[in-house]
Amino acid sequence: MNNINDLNNKVIAVIGVSKDESKYGFKVFKDLMSKNLRVYGVNPNADFVLNRKIYKKISEIPEKVVLVVTVVPPKITEKIIDECKSLSINEIWMQPGSESEEAIRKAENFGMKVIYNVCIMIETEKKES
Repeated sequence: MNNINDLNNKVIAVIGVSKDESKYGFKVFKDLMSKNLRVYGVNPNADFVLNRKIYKKISEIPEKVVLVVTVVPPKITEKIIDECKSLSINEIWMQPGSESEEAIRKAENFGMKVIYNVCIMIETEKKES
């Protein structure tokens, strides 16, 4: 079972936040915000979602990000891993559909803690109940 340490004390970046309420990038961001977590959204094509400023890149976030959650196609996740490495971010949660064997292997080779095949919204619900 993949699990993550306590999320309450972590600065989390959600990559692939969407203005489209039907997309998982929107749902994950809204869900984590509703749990009062320190969450930032990243999407080069969005300015504000749910009245929150959305950043173009992880490096623009004003706090040190500890956990990155990807809600993007696998090819983008693979690029995000390089950005995480350059910013010394060592935890990555690949939402179902955003992972690939290449992305998982790359992150593990960089020594990152990798969570995949499990939805962060479901896992955080389990912890609350």
